[in-house]
Amino acid sequence: MIEENKQVNNTSEQSDEAVEVKQAMNSDSPAQINSNESGNEVTEQVQDQTNTAEDPATLNQENNAVGADQTAIDTAVIAEMTQQIESLKTQLEDRNTQYMRIAADFENYRKRTQKEKEEVEQQVKRNTIIDLLPVVDNFERARAQLKPQTDGEMTIHKSYQGVYKQLVDSLKRLGVSPMRPEGQPFDPNLHEAVMREPTDEYSEGTVLEELVRGYYLGERVLRHAMVKVAALKEDTPPSEENQSNSANT
Repeated sequence: MIEENKQVNNTSEQSDEAVEVKQAMNSDSPAQINSNESGNEVTEQVQDQTNTAEDPATLNQENNAVGADQTAIDTAVIAEMTQQIESLKTQLEDRNTQYMRIAADFENYRKRTQKEKEEVEQQVKRNTIIDLLPVVDNFERARAQLKPQTDGEMTIHKSYQGVYKQLVDSLKRLGVSPMRPEGQPFDPNLHEAVMREPTDEYSEGTVLEELVRGYYLGERVLRHAMVKVAALKEDTPPSEENQSNSANT
């Protein structure tokens, strides 16, 4: 009996030791407790972030904030680009205005120099032709005064008439044409009156004769014609009529 009680006691002691070891194993040490607490905090943060990321309202707020920032940036960029475009347009308009002004000035200069050149050429032509007109006058006087009688004189006459014709044809090609004032009213813009002749056949101011021929160069007067103009014929004084009547009786 005593031995059986000893065995029971030993068995009870072993059981109690096993229970203590098991309790010791089940209880957490301080390090394990700290580790568990840290793990729990990390888990809670991850869960918070996950909850936050998965929250639609938070996502919308963040997206709206990012979109607003991007819109502000885009608006600023567009405004800057618009300002640059307007500046370039203004510069382009200024350059176009300057170009048009320069082109207009050049065109006016070209026209002015062309006109001056034509006027100089025309003046040189006029002066040259005016110097040749006395030669034409001398040919015409010779033709009116000389009356060839012999064959030799006729040969000479034909020779200088050929030269005269060649000179007149050259003047025609240059645009020279003679005036024909006989029988026309006197025009001070075309004619120069050097003589007046009383007559009843023509009205006063009618050109009776061209003494020195006038010429046109194109539509402009090259040389005025020297003419004789008709004047009113004065009535015979009464005293002269009585003297002529008494002489006849």
